[in-house]
Amino acid sequence: MILSNFSEIPIVDLSTARRGENLDELAQHLGDICHHVGFLLVSGHGVDPHTTKTAFELSKRFFDLPLEQKLVIDKRQSRHFRGWEPEGAEYTNNRPDIREQIDVWTEHRARAPDIEPHYLRLLGPNQWPPNELIPGFKESVDNWVSQVQQLADLLLSLLARSLGLRPNYFLELFGNECMSLTKLIHYPPTPASQFGVNAHHDAGFLTVLAPGDTPGLEVENANGEWIPVPLIDGTLVVNLGEIMQKLTGSYFIATPHRVVTREARQSMGYFRGPSLTTRFHQVPLTKRHQDAVLASPRHANAGFMAQREETAAGTTDMASPSHPDSYGEQLWNYFSRSYPDNVTRHYPGA
Repeated sequence: MILSNFSEIPIVDLSTARRGENLDELAQHLGDICHHVGFLLVSGHGVDPHTTKTAFELSKRFFDLPLEQKLVIDKRQSRHFRGWEPEGAEYTNNRPDIREQIDVWTEHRARAPDIEPHYLRLLGPNQWPPNELIPGFKESVDNWVSQVQQLADLLLSLLARSLGLRPNYFLELFGNECMSLTKLIHYPPTPASQFGVNAHHDAGFLTVLAPGDTPGLEVENANGEWIPVPLIDGTLVVNLGEIMQKLTGSYFIATPHRVVTREARQSMGYFRGPSLTTRFHQVPLTKRHQDAVLASPRHANAGFMAQREETAAGTTDMASPSHPDSYGEQLWNYFSRSYPDNVTRHYPGA
């Protein structure tokens, strides 16, 4: 039986789903996990391990570069908030994260810097390391993203099926200018009393993570205990974000997680997201699903990440009652709390 006070992370083999077999049975199992835990490991996922390894190796080559070469793609240069950032540049719950990273989003035509609604200003190009600096970097990352997106879409179809919805239900919400994020992350050893990334929820629909070869990711259960995510060869980590929580009336849950590591660690995360204009309306839930939410204080009282002004007013880290109605507003809130200086630099009146 799967319980919300879990002590280990479930593992799901997706081999049969990729062959189109046992879909209903697997969907219900996955749905139960995403209701109670919100985190799992997947095997049989179809992502080529060589593709993952190559992306890791080229990312490490970038992170090993001297500062002046990394600054060629300094995120502060991008009004679309893409590129490289040093340790401590991103804030989670008003505390700096001890990691450096490259953020690349789905690329679209850039809009005017004063366009409304303001969140459309997030659309634009990525900053990539010059090919002469890291040959094949962009192609390697794009190849990994293409494969992981297929996995994410399979998982979304199974989750829709688990709720009694048509398999394409979630993907049909996504629109024509999807904004998915890929994070290439390097963590140094975590200093005492700090975190590689502080406890948080993910902002979007669904996350797929290649955790690398070094432990450090931890997940909070319903009892407030932090459960380590094991490293199991050939598996990827999957978890849900706040938008999936909102769409399903908190039946599916965004589970708090954090990173603390004793040695240098790399990971790569893919955060599947819809178009910025996508608006959120709760999916039709059966009475069974509705009753399950009402019977669980963890689900019935599930909040979002708090904004800076909410934290100052006393709202705890992941207990905000403010739930944006569009994905664009959700992302704008993420950037405003995580990169306040960058937002002020490029959009001082926003």
